[in-house]
Amino acid sequence: MTTPGRGLHGRVLDALGPAITAGEYPPGSVLRTDELAQRFDVSRSVMREAVRVLESMHLVESRRRVGVTVRPRAEWNVYDPQVIRWRLAGSDRPQQLRSLTVLRSAVEPVAAALTATHATAEQCAELTRCALGMVATSRGNRLEDYLVHDVAFHRVILTASGNEMFARLGDVVAEVLAGRTHHEVMFEDPDPAAVTLHVQVAEAVREGDPVRAERLTREITVGALQELDILAP
Repeated sequence: MTTPGRGLHGRVLDALGPAITAGEYPPGSVLRTDELAQRFDVSRSVMREAVRVLESMHLVESRRRVGVTVRPRAEWNVYDPQVIRWRLAGSDRPQQLRSLTVLRSAVEPVAAALTATHATAEQCAELTRCALGMVATSRGNRLEDYLVHDVAFHRVILTASGNEMFARLGDVVAEVLAGRTHHEVMFEDPDPAAVTLHVQVAEAVREGDPVRAERLTREITVGALQELDILAP
């Protein structure tokens, strides 16, 4: 599916981006824009626009008299939501999921503790609504509906922490959760214990209990890692 709102260069990106992140074009490979424009049946200007986007993600770099070169993986912007999406669609999905889930386990418990200290009444109410939405959609194979509430819940945790660095990780966490769902790295119905933990985190935040909020959120992330051991070893 072509990335919405990006037209022809979006079509090119949706083919070329996953090919680069999957290793079809290894680091050091030189991409000839003229050849690629012909292959994708697009103009050179469209191809240049696609390359500019890939450059902004640090996947490639352009050099005069050399062409467009694929950069080493260590230089990629691995926090870019589109890069995450492409990598989750490729062969290193288990490694990518684990890496991102370990990141979550390092950040989200601390964010939850801060949220319990700093959240406004409105943010507490929103967190509770999200948790109850997760409960309401946790049975009957309604994973897409569940995902909406799950993503919203974790965005509130990160945003209400009051830390702008944590808040910027909202898109990263959203891609992890969406990737697990869309690539079937989830049980048919979410783990009931995990759903309950989300409700309890919302309660701890509302009660202003940072220690409990942190502990419960850590249990959520540990559970997510354990699920990966089963579903994406």
